[in-house]
Amino acid sequence: MPYFRPKTLEDALAVLQDGARVAAGCTDLFPATQQQVLEFGAMPVLDITAIGSLRGVEESADELRIGAATTWTDILNAKLPPAFDGLKLAAREVGSVQIQNTGTIGGNLCNASPAADGVPPLLTLDASVEVQSARGTRVLPLQNFIQGPRQIDLAADELATAILIPREAMDGRSVFLKLGARKHLVISIVMVAVRKVTNAGKTDDIAIAIGSCSAVAQRLTAIEQAMIGPDDDALSTPQFEAAVQSAISPITDIRADADYRRSAAVTLTRRALKRLTA
Repeated sequence: MPYFRPKTLEDALAVLQDGARVAAGCTDLFPATQQQVLEFGAMPVLDITAIGSLRGVEESADELRIGAATTWTDILNAKLPPAFDGLKLAAREVGSVQIQNTGTIGGNLCNASPAADGVPPLLTLDASVEVQSARGTRVLPLQNFIQGPRQIDLAADELATAILIPREAMDGRSVFLKLGARKHLVISIVMVAVRKVTNAGKTDDIAIAIGSCSAVAQRLTAIEQAMIGPDDDALSTPQFEAAVQSAISPITDIRADADYRRSAAVTLTRRALKRLTA
C-alpha cells in the first residue's frame, strides 16, 4: 500500500487528486482500522505531519489562523487571549497527554463525532474551516462544515488546512465544561462552551454551544439574543430551562439516556454562565 509523507501542501494536494486516506495524529484513524497497521485496501495513506504550514497559530489584523495539523498541546502552549480559554480547557480534556501531543484540531473536526471536544468552543468563536484542493480554496462556517455524525463537507480531493477565527470573536472570556462518567479520559455525556463579553454590568455579546446532545453541537442563538443587556437572574427561570432543552435533541446510548442529558445540559449551561459572571 503506497504511503506518502510530503513536505509541501502542493505535493499533498497532488496526491489527493488520485484519492488517499489522510493521516495526521492518527488518534481516531488507528482505532477506525481495527488492525495493527494502517490498511485501507488499495487506497494510499497521505501523512500530512511533515507539512510545516499546516501546524501552528498565526494572528493577523483580521483573524487568527490555527493550522489543521496543530496539536492540542500546541494550543495549550500558545499565547491566546481569554476568549480562547474555553478552547484550552477543551484541549486538556482530549484524552491523555499522549493523545494531546499527537491529536490535531483538524482531525477532531474531520472525525465529526457528536462528542468532539473541540467543536463547542470553536462554535463560540465563530470559527470557519478552510479547505483546499488543486482546484482552489474555500472557507465554510464550522456549523456548515460538520453536517452530521461522521459527515463533513469535504470532497475526496480536498484537505482541511486551517481553522479561522474572526477578530470580532476574539473578545471577552470563555469557559468549557464537560460531564462524563468519570473525571478524566472519557467521552462526554454533555459539554458546554460559553464566550461572554461584558461591560459595566451588562452583556454586550455572548455565544453558547452545547455538544454531545444532538447529531452535531448546537449554538443556542435564541438564548444568546435574550441575554444581551443587563445581567439578571434569568438562569433560574423555567423559561431558561425550556429554552436550553428545546435547542437540543439528545439520544439515549450506553453513556446516558436522553432525559438525563437534557437535565445535565441545563445544569452545565447555568454553571458555565455563572462562572463567567463571577
